[in-house]
Amino acid sequence: MKKKKRKWGRKIALLILLALLGAGVYFIGLPIFKAGVTTTYDPYTATIGSISNSLSFSGSFAAVNSETLYPEGATTVRTLYVAQGDQVQEGDRLMRLADGETLKAGFDGQVNALNVEEGDSVDASVALIQIVDFQHMQISIRIDEYDISEVAVGQACTVTATARETSYESEISSINYVSSSQGNVAYYTAVAEVEVDAGIYPGMQATVTIPQEQVENAVILKMDALSFADDNSAYVWKMDEAGELYQQEVEVGVNNGNYVEIVSGLAEGDTVYVEVEQEASSAAAGLLSGLFGGNQFNAPAGGGGQGGEMPDFGDMGSFDRSSMGSFEGGMGGGRMGG
Repeated sequence: MKKKKRKWGRKIALLILLALLGAGVYFIGLPIFKAGVTTTYDPYTATIGSISNSLSFSGSFAAVNSETLYPEGATTVRTLYVAQGDQVQEGDRLMRLADGETLKAGFDGQVNALNVEEGDSVDASVALIQIVDFQHMQISIRIDEYDISEVAVGQACTVTATARETSYESEISSINYVSSSQGNVAYYTAVAEVEVDAGIYPGMQATVTIPQEQVENAVILKMDALSFADDNSAYVWKMDEAGELYQQEVEVGVNNGNYVEIVSGLAEGDTVYVEVEQEASSAAAGLLSGLFGGNQFNAPAGGGGQGGEMPDFGDMGSFDRSSMGSFEGGMGGGRMGG
C-alpha cells in the first residue's frame, strides 16, 4: 500500500513540475516575445496623374447580316454569276435558275458558301448560296443585376478583339430587359455594333469596356495606402517633423481598384506610411527549446490516458523529490515531502 502511494506521489509531483515550468515559460518568455516585435512601414507617395474606372464584359462577335438562299421549288442551276469568296453589293445577281428565278444579294457582303454548280438539279430544301457581311458585326454581352443600372442605350464603349488585340469605338445599341437567370442572379443582354477590319470573324471572343468616371491631372495614390475608420471615412498615416506618425483624413474620388483620386487631404509629393509586418524575435523560441530540449509534450484527451485513467509517467526518467519541498491538501488530504 505504501509503495502504491509513493508511485502516485511521484506522478503528482511530476505534474506539478510541468505546471511550474509552463508558468515560468509564460512569465519569462512573454516579455521576450513583446520586446522582439518589430513594426515596419512601407512608404507611398502621392503623385499627379489621370485615373478612370469602367465596366468590362466578355462576348463574341456575330454577323449582323447573313442570308442563305433557297430555290422556290425543284429546278436546275442554269447560270452562276459569282464564285465563293467574291464580294457582292446589294442587288447584285448571284445565280439564275432554269425556271427563270434570279437570286440577288440582299445587302453588301461576301459569298461565304456556294453549294452548287451550273447544271445541278436542286429542290426547295437545298441551300444554294450564303452571303455574309463580315464587316458589320455585333457583340452580345450579359450584364448582371448589380451592373445593369450603370448601362444605357447610346452609352459609349470600346470593343476589343481578344485574338488580334484590335480595339474599335462603339456604343450600346440595344438592351433586352427581360432577364435570364443563373443561380440567384438575374442577367440582361446588351448589344454593341461595330465596323471591323478584315480578319475578324463571327465567333471570335471580344471584350466590351464601358467607361464610367474619369479625372485628369489629379492627386492620386495607391489604394493600398488607405485606411478606413468605422464610419468608412478614409485616412492615411503621415509623419510629423518629430518622426511621429499621425492620422490624416482624406477625401477620395474616382478609383480603379488600384489607384484612387485624393480630392483633399494630400498634395503632390506627400508621403504616407502603411504598417506591413511584425517580426517576432527568435529568442523566446530558443528559450522554449532550451527548457524542454526540443521534446514535445502532448496532453492526452480528457485529462487522462485511455479509459480516463492517469497516464503512466514511469518511463520519463527519475527526478529528485527532495528538491521540490512539500505541499499539503487538495488531493484527498494526502501529504508528500522530501
